[in-house]
Amino acid sequence: MERIFKTELAGRPLVVETGKLAQFTNGACLIRYGETAILSTVTASKTPREGVDFFPLSVDYEEKLYAVGRIPGGYIKREGRPSEKAILTSRVIDRPIRPLFPKDLRNDVVVSNMVCSVDQDCSPEIAAMIGTSIAIAISDIPWNGPVGGVVLGLIGDEVIINPTEEQRKESRMYVTLAGTAKKICMVEAGAYEVPDEQMLDAIAKGHEVIKEIVAFINGIVAEIGKEKFAYESADVPEEVFHMVKEFAWDDMRQAVLAVDKSVRDANIDALTKKIEAYLTEQNEEYLPYLADAVYKLEKKVVRNYLFNEHVRVDGRRLDEIRPLSCGVGLLPRVHGSGLFQRGQTQVMTTCTLAPLSASQTIDGLDTEDSKRYMHHYNMPGYSVGEAKASRSPGRREIGHGALAERSLVPVLPSEEEFPYAIRTVSEILMSNGSTSQGSVCASTLALMDAGVPIKRPVAGISTGLIVNEEDENDFLVFMDIQGIEDFFGDMDFKVAGTTEGITSIQVDIKVDGLSLDIIRKAFELTHKGRLQIINELLLPCIPAPRAELSKYAPRIITMQIPVDKIREVIGTGGKVINKIIADTGAQIDINDDGILHIATPDQEAAQKAVGIIKGIVADPEIGAEYEGVVTRLMQFGAFVEFLPGKEGLVHVSKMAWHRVENAEDVVKEGDVVKVKLLEEDAKGRYNLSMRDCIEKPADYVEEEAPRRSDRPNRERRGGHGDRFEKRPRRNNFEENNDVDETPRPGSRSREF
Repeated sequence: MERIFKTELAGRPLVVETGKLAQFTNGACLIRYGETAILSTVTASKTPREGVDFFPLSVDYEEKLYAVGRIPGGYIKREGRPSEKAILTSRVIDRPIRPLFPKDLRNDVVVSNMVCSVDQDCSPEIAAMIGTSIAIAISDIPWNGPVGGVVLGLIGDEVIINPTEEQRKESRMYVTLAGTAKKICMVEAGAYEVPDEQMLDAIAKGHEVIKEIVAFINGIVAEIGKEKFAYESADVPEEVFHMVKEFAWDDMRQAVLAVDKSVRDANIDALTKKIEAYLTEQNEEYLPYLADAVYKLEKKVVRNYLFNEHVRVDGRRLDEIRPLSCGVGLLPRVHGSGLFQRGQTQVMTTCTLAPLSASQTIDGLDTEDSKRYMHHYNMPGYSVGEAKASRSPGRREIGHGALAERSLVPVLPSEEEFPYAIRTVSEILMSNGSTSQGSVCASTLALMDAGVPIKRPVAGISTGLIVNEEDENDFLVFMDIQGIEDFFGDMDFKVAGTTEGITSIQVDIKVDGLSLDIIRKAFELTHKGRLQIINELLLPCIPAPRAELSKYAPRIITMQIPVDKIREVIGTGGKVINKIIADTGAQIDINDDGILHIATPDQEAAQKAVGIIKGIVADPEIGAEYEGVVTRLMQFGAFVEFLPGKEGLVHVSKMAWHRVENAEDVVKEGDVVKVKLLEEDAKGRYNLSMRDCIEKPADYVEEEAPRRSDRPNRERRGGHGDRFEKRPRRNNFEENNDVDETPRPGSRSREF
């Protein structure tokens, strides 16, 4: 049965329609936020997937370009693989809902959000998150929701809930926040150096709005929610785990205590074989639970060490960062490079500079159509010791690259200050915890090594969490988690920023949410950690961005030309600008506002291009002298290109101080000559002089023009002097060369 539920969110209507669309799903709703419309659905398989040791949840966010009245670009003209924005949105929706499913559920669950219409003032990402929560909550799939979500902006010191498109342009941050009625489940933030306390205050205010959304969803569930289905648990039987724990607890405690990850992994492998032999002796039917039982035992040992004994497997204090090292200028031909290592996490980042025309074009649902800064993240199999061939980046790689990109954008110079497109690529060489934050640090080094004038260095660090299973108010937060602490802990709380404030946040959790006290403690530790990395490592390595760019990087000269001169610089069919590019080797980009960028590693070539363009846009000055090139010869003179695209005539009488009969006696095509601009006639033609650029001879006498009575008799018109030529008399019409000399039918032609 069709039902409609209405409320208001940030002053805009939020309408939920159920029971009409997608009726074969386990749960579905059409959610309208303003004029944004999202169809959110969830479907679960009837039986568990065999052979998996994880909950198989898939979340999709499908962008349809018809939602903004556009046809996809390219040849195929239909939506293809998800855009980077769609992948990131899918991850943002996934993170808050995943921990609320039963950990022992193995049925496939697929969440799909189809974007049908987009109102730029009403975030489709938030509508999709709320729609997902409603679809799962009203379905029969076991879930400990619902969750709500909002976007937080900051204008001045005022926190804005779900800012409009215009407000987002002014906002100092863009924070996507999700939570339940009691806790925060997810934080994804980009910010322009917002202080920790101000960020915490904004999160607290956003949570109050989330509570209202959750109450609205609970009202819907109370009316139309389905009873949750029973499922087959995939957890290790208690008797099997108890047996393994009794047998291997002490051995596991010894096995995990190792600074080196490879040593620890070898210890676990050896112990696993020992446990396998033991279970075989007890009952071979227990062997299918071996991997899960070992994992569960290792998790309990690591958590017990941390929470009860405050001991970390590598012997560090709870607030201690692993050994740090870094370097710059590793690769000679790249424009900038940096290497960052924290413990056994090692990241190398390169920086490449290019003209703004190399900026990435974006074909998405929002108003952003390009971006000049791109950060890419690659994590090959060898980084974790796996023999795995490289593939195209997955969702994790795209997400980590976007996080590092978001961390560094706030400190980049503007296009006016630094007119370059910038690409950084982080190659993960070793991975043992928080490679995304390692890529932030390595990218800072690479940018500074490349000479990008960033405002301040950015560093990133992560914190972990252990919550008492019997008392959720009893928790332990610790800094700089490595892989084993990430796997078995309850949180990966990543914060990047400068000495002045936060630039990005990303939170992954495995529990049902975080209290504000946990978030406050995480902020305290990450603040301490990033200051330590910046002051004790990054700045001593490279105190400031290099003053000079690499000799292999393009030099970009920016100049402004009058808008009405753009056509002259480009020329018909691009003829003029293509010739400049061919002659100088420079890359030239012209904006519609007359801003022009000239890029080339050769400074001399760049200056040559500048000179040519200045000549094109300059207005010729009467009386000024120019250096030009003879382009063609006529009997009566020579045409000279004295400015790019501008030609004038040097009459034979103006070529020298002596009498010149033929122009070719003085110059030939291609000669470089100095000329003086005498005048521009009514038709825009330029008259030049060569002789006025050289000194007049002391004995020069101006020849008098002959009087009519002194001129030779002309026997016929059309000749001068002794050059007689019989020519027909022409009228004015014939002088314009418009005479059709073909006799018309029936007429008599006249012969002269």
